Amino acid sequence: MVDYPQMLHTVLDTLNARELADFYRHLLNLKYRPGDEPAGAEDDPDWLVLVDDAGVRKLAFQRVDELTPTTWPRPDVPMQLHVDFTVPSFEELQRQRARAESLGATILLDRTDNQDEPLYVFADPAGHPFCIFVA
Repeated sequence: MVDYPQMLHTVLDTLNARELADFYRHLLNLKYRPGDEPAGAEDDPDWLVLVDDAGVRKLAFQRVDELTPTTWPRPDVPMQLHVDFTVPSFEELQRQRARAESLGATILLDRTDNQDEPLYVFADPAGHPFCIFVA
């Protein structure tokens, strides 16, 4: 018996599960769960899971037919969910910005002038916001 439910992973809706999974796989140095690796030219999965080096589930991706990206910071379509990632230094923050953009992320907010907590808010290729900040 357990006292509380245990979190398995966070699931992101996307129009293209493989594309978004690859983005986060490269950004976070994760791996596909066994059996979820790309399967060739006809590869168009509905569901994929990424795990860490120990095999612990971290993120899952679910293909949907429609997805309205957030308009944040405008209130028309709210964020609803975002993921935070941290780095230990400002220099690492700059390096990770370049990596995220090279993988297809776009910057929604640059708050690197804040001495207490410099950060970037990005949108992933499907439009989901995520933050990388110094902590």
